[in-house]
Amino acid sequence: MSVLTTMQSVLRTEAEGISALAERLDASVEQAVAMIHAAPGRAVLTGMGKSGHIARKISATMASTGTPSFFLHPAEGIHGDLGMVTEQDVVLAFSNSGETGEIVAILPSLRRIGAKIIAVVGNTDSTLAHNADLVLDVTVEKEACPLGLAPTTSTTVALALGDALAVALMEHARFTADRFAIFHPGGALGRRLLLTVGDVMHGAEDNPVIMADRPVADALFVMTEKGLGAANVVAADGTLKGLVTDGDIRRGLKRGEGFLRLPVGEMMTENPQVITAERLAAEALRLMQEHEPRPVTVLPVVDEAGRAVGMLHITDLLRRGVV
Repeated sequence: MSVLTTMQSVLRTEAEGISALAERLDASVEQAVAMIHAAPGRAVLTGMGKSGHIARKISATMASTGTPSFFLHPAEGIHGDLGMVTEQDVVLAFSNSGETGEIVAILPSLRRIGAKIIAVVGNTDSTLAHNADLVLDVTVEKEACPLGLAPTTSTTVALALGDALAVALMEHARFTADRFAIFHPGGALGRRLLLTVGDVMHGAEDNPVIMADRPVADALFVMTEKGLGAANVVAADGTLKGLVTDGDIRRGLKRGEGFLRLPVGEMMTENPQVITAERLAAEALRLMQEHEPRPVTVLPVVDEAGRAVGMLHITDLLRRGVV
């Protein structure tokens, strides 16, 4: 059998295992979601060997999607780590055989602690299944391993069920993208959903501002000092009147030196695209990139009264990883 044929066979076998699981799901999964959601404690995932790797991954998925969870190594649990489990928790124990020694060994203690137990097993007539409050059947017809020994289809099916549980819990709890971002502040999604314009903009003393009646030469000095290549043109009360950029000045200089003595208000861009400080930085980037007739590199930042409170430059967004 060729490598290609072997790999195709493995993938088909595992896909068939997942499909079979999807077809036989029953009310037990609804009960599992309800039990975990109603628990005042955490979801405790445990498993040994390959099942342990699956349990650890599902625990991480649950934790990042709104279900407080942690992984308990059953062998460590025997030697004291069961102290992390409380009567308010729900334990999801993964074991294909349902007879894994380390899992079976912690069952009496879990019962004494008072935690609920959900067995995720490939053998519903096993010690683990008989001692659980709820049983989720992940039986597979065959492993993808040609010897029928290495956990392959069984672990894939268990992982798929765990992911399905995590997603169902996520929807049951009405978990939002904003909450997801709170749990992922270091990732790209966190930056997209948490970072605001106010976090990135140049405000206060760094805000490049020029009065509309000042000469263009003064605007050039302001842009040089602030280093943003643009300046907010304002009225006496700070209200934004327009925007002037270094490109505007370069083009204006073709009209002669007298251009530098003109009031900024006569050559500024009126009614420029603006944004407010509380808007998301990712939204500002989109506005810059989709600006018509061509993308822009700066956005004036205004408050609710239309006063220019800052300037946002695209390089600041890219430097903070907003994409």
